Amino acid sequence: MARLDATTARALAEGRHADPFSVLGAHGGQIVALVPDAARLWALGTETVELKTAAPGVFAGDWPEAAPYRLRAEGAAGIWEFEDPYRFGPVLGEIDEYLIGEGRHRRLWQVLGAHLTTHEGVAGVHFAVWAPNARRVSVVGAFDNWDGRRHQMRKRGATGVWEIFLPGLAEGEAYKYEILGHDGRLQALKADPLGFGAEHPPQTASVVRALGRHVWADGGWLGRRAEAASIGAPISVYEVHLGSWRRVAAEGGRPLSYFEVASQLVDYIDDLGFTHIEFLPITEHPFDGSWGYQPVGLYAPTIRHGRPEEFAALVDAAHRKGLGVILDWVPGHFPTDAHGLAHFDGTSLYEHADPREGFHRDWNTLIFNYGRREVANYLLANALFWLEEYHLDGLRVDAVASMLYRDYSRPAGEWVPNVKGGRENLEAIAFLQEMNAAAYGGAPGIMTIAEESTSYPGVSRPVHAGGLGFGYKWNMGWMNDWLRYFARDPVHRRHHHNEITFASSYAWSENFILPLSHDEVVHGKGSLLGRMPGLEGEKFANLRAFLGMMWGHPGKKLLFMGQEFGQLREWAQAGQLDWHLLDVPAHRGVQNLVRDLNRLYRETPALHWGDCRAEGFEWVEADDAANSVYAFERHAPGAAPVLVVANLTPIERVGYRLGLSQGGAWHEVMNTDSAHYGGANRGNMGAVKAQQHGWRGRAQSGAFYLPPLSVVMFSPG
Repeated sequence: MARLDATTARALAEGRHADPFSVLGAHGGQIVALVPDAARLWALGTETVELKTAAPGVFAGDWPEAAPYRLRAEGAAGIWEFEDPYRFGPVLGEIDEYLIGEGRHRRLWQVLGAHLTTHEGVAGVHFAVWAPNARRVSVVGAFDNWDGRRHQMRKRGATGVWEIFLPGLAEGEAYKYEILGHDGRLQALKADPLGFGAEHPPQTASVVRALGRHVWADGGWLGRRAEAASIGAPISVYEVHLGSWRRVAAEGGRPLSYFEVASQLVDYIDDLGFTHIEFLPITEHPFDGSWGYQPVGLYAPTIRHGRPEEFAALVDAAHRKGLGVILDWVPGHFPTDAHGLAHFDGTSLYEHADPREGFHRDWNTLIFNYGRREVANYLLANALFWLEEYHLDGLRVDAVASMLYRDYSRPAGEWVPNVKGGRENLEAIAFLQEMNAAAYGGAPGIMTIAEESTSYPGVSRPVHAGGLGFGYKWNMGWMNDWLRYFARDPVHRRHHHNEITFASSYAWSENFILPLSHDEVVHGKGSLLGRMPGLEGEKFANLRAFLGMMWGHPGKKLLFMGQEFGQLREWAQAGQLDWHLLDVPAHRGVQNLVRDLNRLYRETPALHWGDCRAEGFEWVEADDAANSVYAFERHAPGAAPVLVVANLTPIERVGYRLGLSQGGAWHEVMNTDSAHYGGANRGNMGAVKAQQHGWRGRAQSGAFYLPPLSVVMFSPG
């Protein structure tokens, strides 16, 4: 190799050299080193050689071919010794490089990001990042005074991946990437797209974190979770925003840690009888007010509650209680924050360049370019990451409708049609199909859930049958219709009777979950209790009836935190739930009702087997608009049926006749007017006996007492 010339030395010193690994380190009988804060530098091996200054911070000198060495520097900070990162060879293998380039590396997190490792006999951290249009990428942190000249990375050919091994670094180091764009301009320092940890906001650096530190003890749960996720299983989900469920008042109102959640929240949900926890996004995000829906660190559980291994311990604790854990996952968009994915390497890399395709007006965020294979790979690998590394049991995919349609929330002329001239986002559809196929294939027993607000066909149908491949879909139509109905004064409900019955006309077109989510108690909508009409007692009766109808109706269940005890105020992420309300009997009664509804739902096959099967449901009385009465039966093979009857007026119905599918006594198994739930304790003295009195096509019938604003359930036997 030729001796170091002045032009090359200056390029190294200024961080402008196109291939620093070709010069720095030991090559052709000489060492070249870049140590900007050194005044003198020595190479240490079997002999000690002082290297000469070739440019400010650049040193060179003769060195025996292939002889190992360390460096000793002297400068204003004193004297220090260290390993030269440029004496180490590449870490990434050819197969990894090939799969990354093809956009088919499903374990992308195992090769990109920051990994603690021992390389060529030395412990340190291997960094790798995708930035194909950059002129230079450097790792920066306190370990190199945030100086991008110090640790310029090696570019790995046409893949656009850059890597470097930094000896001596340990877990807990904060770092970012300094990127020189293709136009020669430095970008804002970037967090690692595959960082496994992050600093506490408002700080924005990534943090070196080791994966796999938690020792799992959930093998029993993983072996049986497929049954718990099946369409015939009882699935009742408690949706939680971790930062505002409960706070520690004695310590300045701080949120709970993952360890505290693992006992307090898990025990609470288990006591209430829910089968699954769904966390609003816990992926790292810069702004608390986004509730996690504008993520920057898709591969990092937020540090707000603890380290990655502590989040893993939370999941494990839930599994040991027999609770599944679902993550609200956001692959639809990302924020414009300068340290994030936006304009990552100086170009529109993760997002579309055209704002008609790449900018979300509703949320002022950027849209992933699903047609770019590396971007789709990044997201698909992220789904598998959470399922595999953290043993999550499901992903609820946010804002699917915004992904499916190119004209989503856009006026005519301000969106770009697909290659066929249509409005569907074909690339996003293909991505969702591939993601679902990979998730179900790679992590048996999991579920994926779509928040999809349109009537796009086949959302929860298999990919091989032309569907999107989700396991379940949120039933947004049911939610809107029923909330609208229950908000009406009961005197007007007779004119809107079909707002309740309409859901049964499409209830089995998808595998539905009935969601009363966080979206229904924010942005001025008030709480669920607050939306009910009437005076205080009537509000509680309406809420209890709503919940009774919901648990009786086909579809899996989802309830946002606080609604299980009738939270009065609209949800606010900056505080905590109003736990003091549980000292009020009416609120405690609602909680008792939810607990008993979950128990009944889990223990009664007729109430869950047909959630996604039409043969599990039959109307008994669907047309009594004048009295606002509804009655239907739920069925399951080999199990007793359940008759669900709702009286949604404040008028009691005495001797209300309903046809019955079999004779004998029909026992009252649920009554939302029970005093235990805060009601007036009116009912049927435990049972109604079938009579040989034909009624509406049934040979038997019974005369029922229906309390005002209530749901009563009966089962024979």
